[in-house]
Amino acid sequence: MADSTKNAAAPFGMKDKLGYMFGDFGNDFTFILSSSFMLKFYTDVMGIDAAVVGLLMMAARFIDAFTDVTMGQIVDRSKPTKDGKFKPWIKRMCGPVAIASFLIYQSGFANMAYGFKVFWMVITYILWGSIFYTSINIPYGSMASAVSPDPKDRAELSTWRTIGGTLAGLVIGVGTPMFAYEMVDGNTVLSGSRMTIIAGVFSVLAIFCYLICFNLVRERVEVPANNTKLNVGNLLKSLVTNRSLLGIIAAAIALLLAMLTMQGMAGYVFPNYYGNATAQSLSSLTGTVAMLVICAPLASRLSAKFGKKELSVVSCATAAVVYLVCLIVHPANAFVYVGFFTVAYIGLGFFNTVIWAMITDVIDDAEVKNGVREDGTIYSVYSFARKLGQALSAGLTGSLLTMIGYSNATAFDPVVTERIFKLSCIAPIIGFALVAVFLIVIYPLNKKRVEENVTVLAQKRK
Repeated sequence: MADSTKNAAAPFGMKDKLGYMFGDFGNDFTFILSSSFMLKFYTDVMGIDAAVVGLLMMAARFIDAFTDVTMGQIVDRSKPTKDGKFKPWIKRMCGPVAIASFLIYQSGFANMAYGFKVFWMVITYILWGSIFYTSINIPYGSMASAVSPDPKDRAELSTWRTIGGTLAGLVIGVGTPMFAYEMVDGNTVLSGSRMTIIAGVFSVLAIFCYLICFNLVRERVEVPANNTKLNVGNLLKSLVTNRSLLGIIAAAIALLLAMLTMQGMAGYVFPNYYGNATAQSLSSLTGTVAMLVICAPLASRLSAKFGKKELSVVSCATAAVVYLVCLIVHPANAFVYVGFFTVAYIGLGFFNTVIWAMITDVIDDAEVKNGVREDGTIYSVYSFARKLGQALSAGLTGSLLTMIGYSNATAFDPVVTERIFKLSCIAPIIGFALVAVFLIVIYPLNKKRVEENVTVLAQKRK
């Protein structure tokens, strides 16, 4: 990284934080919609087997193994423009990613041949996730290092990014169930035509959010193009031996297993087991409020006092215990289940709030060790891990739904819905427990180590 900063830019402030928040708002208008409703849409509206949808989501991640790292290399090797090195990609790619997301949810094809529907699902999902989402998310995430060289400012960006994702979750999680479901023969079912309209509205809103991000955020740290010749062997060796990166990757995959299973299974446990779509909206609302009122204001303070790693271990272990109690208590009332969901979401929220700052810690740690700063490459590898976690949760959820006998014909069978409830508890228990274990065993960047790296880099840049 260059030692100089851009003097023309105004000092880091609220505009940057709000802009960065809107960036993740835009991301999650398509990402959360996919993780929460795509499986439900293709099983219940399009009539595709859950295991097939899950298999696609897992298979697409093998493509991401190439597209994510390729995009990271493109970003690292690109030259800064008048708008910066990372920002231009947001403006270029916001339209394609939004259009591709909308195309996924075309209920007008519900009566087409099964093979055509699978083909359409595969093409649109890969275009959205593996190509266009990658081309905007890698530069967006990497940009945090260029907005400010101060670790405290980056932690603020991480918090505001989480707020943006949380607000998107509020709009999608609360609003979608309110409008997407309808009563058919006494059962709560997903409306295909309404989902198409909702996806279109969210795509338009995503574009607006991306453009707000582009206009408000300023890149102050000049990151020159990395013109060193790419040595794939050295790159892989560096990544594989980077314990901090491996630790955060393992924890991120486990986190997404827990978080996306919670979100994905909400589309089954509330309408199918409890017969209550209102409770599904309420769970998203209470989870969002908990994130904004408890996690966002406290995460930075607690992580500054105790350390980001230390805070994350305790919060995720607590969330695992909460779901274990829920499984044992087995609440018959949907709103009691919402209570367990919300408390567990607070545990998830603390880790999810600081995780983006932990990535900048990993980038700093790699620079201290190797003497080279590779924001785009490291972030792209991490982004691939997040997509892998998303795919594993969707693939696992889809496969398990098939294993327990879920289909259009058995969606409200008491035996199947009871299995849905148990699945909605067991998967998060495993996910949260694994997060705590991976952070303790693999991830080395405790509070002391992070502070030492900050001191070393500060001396280097004098």
